[in-house]
Amino acid sequence: MDKKKILEDGLLEQYLLGELDAATMKSVASAMEDDMELRAHFEGLEENFERIAFENGIVPPKTVRDTLEAQLLESEQKDEKQIRSLSPAKSSSKTNFLVAASIAAVLAFGTFWMYTQWRTAENNFKALESQTFALQERLSRLEKNYSETSNRYQQINNPNVIPLVLMGNEKAPNSKATAYVNHRTKQVILNAKGLRTLDEEHTYQMWADVEGEMINMGIVKTGEDYIILNYIDHAESLNITIEPAGGNDHPTVENLISNVIL
Repeated sequence: MDKKKILEDGLLEQYLLGELDAATMKSVASAMEDDMELRAHFEGLEENFERIAFENGIVPPKTVRDTLEAQLLESEQKDEKQIRSLSPAKSSSKTNFLVAASIAAVLAFGTFWMYTQWRTAENNFKALESQTFALQERLSRLEKNYSETSNRYQQINNPNVIPLVLMGNEKAPNSKATAYVNHRTKQVILNAKGLRTLDEEHTYQMWADVEGEMINMGIVKTGEDYIILNYIDHAESLNITIEPAGGNDHPTVENLISNVIL
């Protein structure tokens, strides 16, 4: 049996308490014979369980105590009646056996209770640890999004930024996008939330017209507030076309849906 599975599934603890079926008990025992580290881990568990049982002894239920006392009393009465036919050694042996069995039952009950409480606490801790990790990840994402949004807001509100509105033509009459151009820092940020969503086979693409040549500025994803595009020097206009998914190396002029003069 795999060592990792034995440790992760708590099979050593169940082996110690005799809770496994015969086949699994045999597999775990065989694994411990082949792996000294696994055997040492098991022996450590034995020592811990024995220490826990004695250090955290609990008072058994009153019914258990009453039953044990009744059994002891009945045993003593039978011993008195049969004292002539029993040797002192046999009578003492029987009484000692009952006492030892009673103590063993109480210790076993206490050990099992402590093991159950330990497993429950361990599972609760793991669940809490997982929730804490998820919250930390969520907080990190929120902080990152806030930082990026704040940075974009400062960029588009810079005094050197020129906002340009690209209204849709007859091919897309209800579409609108806003480009924020900063010639000093050479940045272009586009708000494309006003563009209608396309099917999976098409995408928007933006182009800069430089002396009659259309130069690719990047693919435009719909529904996003801030898209950073390539800044093109000496651009005379900005243009948006509909292209095949993944973009195109040249604009499809008949699919031009919007443009604005710089």
